[in-house]
Amino acid sequence: MIRVAIIGTGSISSAHIEAYLALGNRCSIVALYDINDASAQDKKKKFQLNCEIVNDYKNLLSRDDIDLVSICTPPYTHADLSVDFLQAGKHVIVEKPMASSLAECDRMNEAAAASGKILSVISQNRFGDAVMKLKSVLDSGLAGRIVHAQVDSFWWRGYTYYDLWWRGTWEKEGGGCTLNHAVHHIDMFQWMMGMPDKVTAIMANTSHDNAEVEDLSVAILSYPRAIAQITSSVVHHGQEQKLIFQGEKARVSMPWQVTASSAQENGFPIENPELERQIAAVADGTASLTYVGHKGQLDNVITAIENGSGEVLVTGVEGRKTLELITAIYQASSTGTTVELPIRPDSPFYTREGIMASATHFYEKKNSVAAFSSNQITVSGESK
Repeated sequence: MIRVAIIGTGSISSAHIEAYLALGNRCSIVALYDINDASAQDKKKKFQLNCEIVNDYKNLLSRDDIDLVSICTPPYTHADLSVDFLQAGKHVIVEKPMASSLAECDRMNEAAAASGKILSVISQNRFGDAVMKLKSVLDSGLAGRIVHAQVDSFWWRGYTYYDLWWRGTWEKEGGGCTLNHAVHHIDMFQWMMGMPDKVTAIMANTSHDNAEVEDLSVAILSYPRAIAQITSSVVHHGQEQKLIFQGEKARVSMPWQVTASSAQENGFPIENPELERQIAAVADGTASLTYVGHKGQLDNVITAIENGSGEVLVTGVEGRKTLELITAIYQASSTGTTVELPIRPDSPFYTREGIMASATHFYEKKNSVAAFSSNQITVSGESK
């Protein structure tokens, strides 16, 4: 039985708690911690948990009845909490984004390597049947070499969204929609496409003058023989998200669509239904997951702990790649330059302090509320 502590009991912690309860024959929540004791009490009552509430997370470090912690706190706290628990010999699952800077990611990965414990970054959208089908198709090579990719991370958030005390600042949130909304699609994209050589980008704050950070960004990514574009937004009504990969032989995308073409003698296209059938067969032949979303990722981590392999789909190294791509977008848009990857420690955007000093500050944060009366959020298309 894997014994779990939840660190931070805000809105996103519900997804973790529900996942652990669904895996209840293999794990048990033994402790909750939040700086707001009332929040922890509310979560314990809501989910009818038989667990302890602690008022200092450091009291959990030396306990031998905790194997795994879920860190569900604001981004600026992720690094210190993760390092403390890893050094204390606990496995760690940390919410997205992994941290506020690449320097913090490196500290976290170093602690994980030294401790021999698992560090997994929440990327629950990888754990979906549609995503796995798309990944299988791309890995099959049937679409040919990818020449263009497109990420549309279109969300909509009202003005008051950035009134929450830690949102909308470079110091505490670490960025805007690129970091905290598009992160999932950027993660899936880099998992499938790999890291680019260069990044050019622009960003703006079009609709939220109560936040320092962007609410819209557009990035162009350069590969040796391909180009990709990523649009990150919280100003798009309809909230549509897409991943599109244009290969030499076919287009595949999520939501699922496949279109294949061959060239006529004059170079103009003609449909290739046989290749479309082959690609569809690969997609249809991809096994369905037992668990999806947070449940899928927590099952993946718990299975790795149970069998002692330590092998998880989303490691701290993978989490760092996603943050490096986002950091490149911020550096490129703030400096008006093309950023070459990898980002090195001498970059002004490598550290949290450097980002705070160098990133474009659009507006000053005007309001600060401790919590909203309603904490309904959306995770993987479901309301929470």
